Amino acid sequence: MTHTPALTLSDITALVLAGGRGMRMGGVDKGLQPLNGLPMAQHALQRLATQQGGACGGALAGAIVNANRNPAVYLAMGEATFGAGRVQVVPDRDTEFAGPLAGFQAGLDVCTTPLMLTVPCDSPLFPLDLAQRLLTALLQADADVAVVMAPEAGRDGQTALRSQPVFCLMCTAVAPGLHEYLRSGGRKVDAWTASLQAVQVPFDAPLDDPRAFANANTLDELRQLES
Repeated sequence: MTHTPALTLSDITALVLAGGRGMRMGGVDKGLQPLNGLPMAQHALQRLATQQGGACGGALAGAIVNANRNPAVYLAMGEATFGAGRVQVVPDRDTEFAGPLAGFQAGLDVCTTPLMLTVPCDSPLFPLDLAQRLLTALLQADADVAVVMAPEAGRDGQTALRSQPVFCLMCTAVAPGLHEYLRSGGRKVDAWTASLQAVQVPFDAPLDDPRAFANANTLDELRQLES
């Protein structure tokens, strides 16, 4: 895919994935669970609103929240952070399928910028230069999608760089291919991104926080993030 080199952060809309069922937290709306006094989704929105442009310049165009519950709460939260008229809340198109790709699909359906940045609501410590680094890599590789690679401990306890595909920057032109992938029964984010022109972007520089992409799937993990 050929990109315009002049693309900046203002050509990016952020998508916060908050549509999950929160089953590992007892079925709660995970994005609204408090972390240090604020809902996790609000932490994510605030970090998106303060992304640093660096050489890419600008600020993000706005935000979309993918939520299947409490849309008014998420809209108020988003507009308090980004400003009135710069946030949309959208549910999954398919109520039978709960997963990140359903959120991607919902976001792409309404995104009006050429690029969309995705983050989950339960990883509120992601870097403030996330968008800038992904955009730089996407443009340099002339790719469809840029995917985060971050340190993560495996089942053997060894830490290695692993794909974090719910943290990605994608061209909105991939929407038709995603719709077809979902229609064919595809559900895995990694498998879908592997079908695209993708570039992997490491976040393991000496000054990178090794916990930047830590997530809270359970109440215990949420308490660990607070500490």
